[in-house]
Amino acid sequence: MIKMSEYAKRRKELMQKIGSNGIVILPSAPEVFRNGDAVYAYRQNSDFYYLTGFEEPEAVLVLAPKRKEGEYILFNRIRDRDREIWDGPRVGQEGAVEDYLADQAFPFSELTLMLPDLLAGRESIHYPLGINREFDKILMHSVNKVRSKSRGGVHPPAAFVDITTSLHEMRLFKSSAEIASMQKAIDITEKAHVRAMQFCKPNCYEYELEAELMYEFQRNGARYPAYNPIVGAGRNTCILHYVNNNQKINEGDLILIDAGAEYQNYAADITRTFPASGHFTGEQRAIYELVLASQLAAIKSVKPGAVWTAAQSIIVKIITQGLIDLGILKGSLDGLIEKQAYFPFYMHRSGHWLGLDVHDVGRYRVETKWRTLQPGMVFTVEPGIYISADIPGVSKRWHNIGVRIEDNVLVTDKGHEVLSQKIPKTISEIEAVMA
Repeated sequence: MIKMSEYAKRRKELMQKIGSNGIVILPSAPEVFRNGDAVYAYRQNSDFYYLTGFEEPEAVLVLAPKRKEGEYILFNRIRDRDREIWDGPRVGQEGAVEDYLADQAFPFSELTLMLPDLLAGRESIHYPLGINREFDKILMHSVNKVRSKSRGGVHPPAAFVDITTSLHEMRLFKSSAEIASMQKAIDITEKAHVRAMQFCKPNCYEYELEAELMYEFQRNGARYPAYNPIVGAGRNTCILHYVNNNQKINEGDLILIDAGAEYQNYAADITRTFPASGHFTGEQRAIYELVLASQLAAIKSVKPGAVWTAAQSIIVKIITQGLIDLGILKGSLDGLIEKQAYFPFYMHRSGHWLGLDVHDVGRYRVETKWRTLQPGMVFTVEPGIYISADIPGVSKRWHNIGVRIEDNVLVTDKGHEVLSQKIPKTISEIEAVMA
C-alpha cells in the first residue's frame, strides 16, 4: 500500500517543477455509461491517482504553490446519506482533509464559483488540455471570468502548459512502494497463467481459459485485469490484439495468452504461449525456442546506460538469423535486416513502459536521441513470431504458429530484475506444468 506521505511528496515535487507562479488543475476520470443508466466499473485517471490516491469520481485537484490558505485543494462530492444508501460511502470534505491530506476541501458543486479566484494572479495553468472536453469548457469559462476583471487590476493567466510533460517524467521512475504494488500484480498474474495452462485441453474454448484467469485475479485481490485479456488459439495466435476469445481450441493448436492483473491500479503485462495438447510439435518447438532465445538475449542487455533500442536490435538480429536457419527467410542477415524482411513475422517493438497504465507514460526519445535506461524504470520485453497462413512463400507446416513471450523487467543499479521470472517459460517448464 502506498502511503499518503508519498502522494504528498509527489505533489511537492510537481509544484517545485511548475514554479511558485503556476497552478495545477487536474480533474478526475468521468464515469462512463455502459448502457442505459448502468455505468462501467469506475477506474480513476492515472495522473489524478498518482498525485492523490483518491478513487472517487467528480473530483478536481488544484495545486497552488505558496497559497496562504493551503496549496493542495480538493473539490469532491459531499457526504449524502441518500446517495450513500444506494452507492456506498463517500469520503466527503472531512475525509479529504483527514485521510487524503488535502489542505482544504470543498464540495464539487462550488468549483465553478471558486476557480476564477484560484486562477487570478497565476502566470500559467498546468493542465491536460484537450483530454476532457467538458472540463475544458469549465476551465476556459473560469479563465474568461478572470480576464473580464483585468481592468480592475486582476491579473489573468498568460499561458497554458501541458502538465503531462513534467508529470509523466515523474511517473516513469518507480518508487519502492510502486514496485511492490506491481510485484503483487505480477505474482497474481503468475497464478492465473499457471491455472490456465493446467486447465487447458483440446476442445475447450478460449473464453474458458479467460474465465480461469479472471477467477485467479479476483480471488487474489485483483478485482480487474489491467487490460482485456488476449486468449488466442491456432490462427488467432497471429492476431496481435485478439480479444474475441470465443473459438474452440483444437488438438494441435498453440495458445497465446497475453493477460495481466491490476493491483492497486498498477498493471502487470505477461504473455505466455503453450500447446493445447501439453507437448510442442517440432515446428512449434523451433519457433518457440527462437523467440525465447531472442527474449533472453534482449533481457540480458538491460542495464543502466543502455539505449532503449538495444533490446529491439538484438531481437531483430536473432529472429532474422533464426528464420534464415529454418529456411523461412532466404538471403544474407544484414541484407534482410536492412530491408526489414522479418517484418511480416515480427511487426512490433520490443516492449513498452509499464506502471499505472499498461502502456505507461514516459518519452522513449529525449530531444532527438533514444532514451538511455535508468534505475527505477519498468518495462516489458516481448518478442514474437507470427506466421499467418496468408504470408506468401512459407511452407504450410509453419502456418498459424504464433509465439510471443513477454516479461516485466525493472532496471536496477546493478543491471536488471525480471519481476515475472517465476512464471513458467522454458519448454520443459511449460510441459511439466501442463502434465
